[in-house]
Amino acid sequence: MNKIIACIDGSNYATSVCDHAAWAARRLEVPVEILHALGRRETSSRPFDLSGSLELGGREALLAELAEFDAQKAKLANRRGRLILEQAAARVKADGVLQVTERLRNGEVTEAIKEIEPEARLVVIGKRGEAADMAKGHLGSNLERVVRSMTKPLLVASRAFQPIERFLVAFDGGRSSPMIVERLLASPLLKDVACHLFMVGDGSGEPGQRLHAAREQLAAAGYKVTVGVEIGDPETVIAEKVRRDGIGLLVMGAYGHSRIRNLIVGSTTTALIQACTVPVLVIR
Repeated sequence: MNKIIACIDGSNYATSVCDHAAWAARRLEVPVEILHALGRRETSSRPFDLSGSLELGGREALLAELAEFDAQKAKLANRRGRLILEQAAARVKADGVLQVTERLRNGEVTEAIKEIEPEARLVVIGKRGEAADMAKGHLGSNLERVVRSMTKPLLVASRAFQPIERFLVAFDGGRSSPMIVERLLASPLLKDVACHLFMVGDGSGEPGQRLHAAREQLAAAGYKVTVGVEIGDPETVIAEKVRRDGIGLLVMGAYGHSRIRNLIVGSTTTALIQACTVPVLVIR
């Protein structure tokens, strides 16, 4: 649990992932390991079996050519992956992190992350991958799977890194909400960054009590904390609050008792990560 895992590909988000990982590594005083996964292709080079429509000799010759072609593709992908890792490592070192390692893995990024997650203190990934549509609101398909499978904190990098001077905690008031506070108290990642605890609801009853208890805990630990409560649709209200107040980072839990749970872990893409243009720290 002593390293930042930065997951990169050849997308425009790779530079941002490196910068976010370097920022976190400097604050946590831990090394960075850069991970690049050589994913399986969506389609195979092998032809369909069309009930013997290819003559035996022709089929075998074609399969041999395709096997050679796949071998060449694999070699090129490996070389490209090494180059991507080298460039990323140079970027992270230029950002002030001296301890940087590289890891190239075959298979999907979700499988690669699952394999090395026990070594991670934090995993950083881009909002969109190399094959994703860059249109606003579209997330990489791998990101959804990673968010659902992670047990360690996950930092979803925005398109470009910006200094983080204020962060907002989406506090839903559920029984799992104090977990976010516990993580913040135990980590130096955001210790001197202004914190805004924000809840969508009426702010009364047990959820409201948890909100104010969280404020007192964070303030006692040295955080500069403000509290806000608004009524409305969580996705819309939180995204607007982030935009309006110049929030640099959104922090939220992966579990909750309200609609926030459906926004973060569900069968569709994560709505708040879609809606916000800032990085998002997802905590379990």
